[in-house]
Amino acid sequence: MDFRYLAKQFNNAPFTRQVMLDMLKDYKRPNDKISELIKNGDLILLKRGLYIPGRNTDLIAPEPFLIANYLWGPSYVSLETALSYWGFIPERVFEISSVTMKLSKKIKTPVGRFTYRFMPLPYYSFGIKSVELISGQVALIASPEKALFDKIISKAGLNLRSISQTYDFLIEDLRIDAERLQKLNIKELSSWIPDAPKNESLRTLIKTLKKL
Repeated sequence: MDFRYLAKQFNNAPFTRQVMLDMLKDYKRPNDKISELIKNGDLILLKRGLYIPGRNTDLIAPEPFLIANYLWGPSYVSLETALSYWGFIPERVFEISSVTMKLSKKIKTPVGRFTYRFMPLPYYSFGIKSVELISGQVALIASPEKALFDKIISKAGLNLRSISQTYDFLIEDLRIDAERLQKLNIKELSSWIPDAPKNESLRTLIKTLKKL
């Protein structure tokens, strides 16, 4: 049976190895078929046991954020990538940055680079949104509030100790518009601080947001 026809039934996420074996269950040697599909350009190998449709097919490939969720998980898209997605920073982000409960990691694939930063529980679980990117493709992405917290926590050497320093970091370094900062949910942010790393810096952020 034609691979493209089979793949359409599973085309809302990257193909795991188990999905590929289910898809190719009628083949005597499914591993050989997978190798053939990769060689022919019908399948792209992201990492061992994870694939997406190749350019030679007419299938819609999974969105990069969804790929990021699958490459190293559990994880959610955050940091500069999420801040850019929500329109908080002007830069277009070419590397997909995520947060994970597992070890920090960098993964280079044929479709781009993906980085993952470790965050501990229970802080990790706060502020994660399920977002439908296109029909049938849902990815986990940090809310603007969580993405900003993650950015402050993960930036090496950053210790926010005054309102003026924090304001400069937000407006000058990150180039976030003050009007967007005013719309952040301060109550929600404050509720996360007891379980968050670098909580003194985060408390200074809260003080700064209240002054805007």
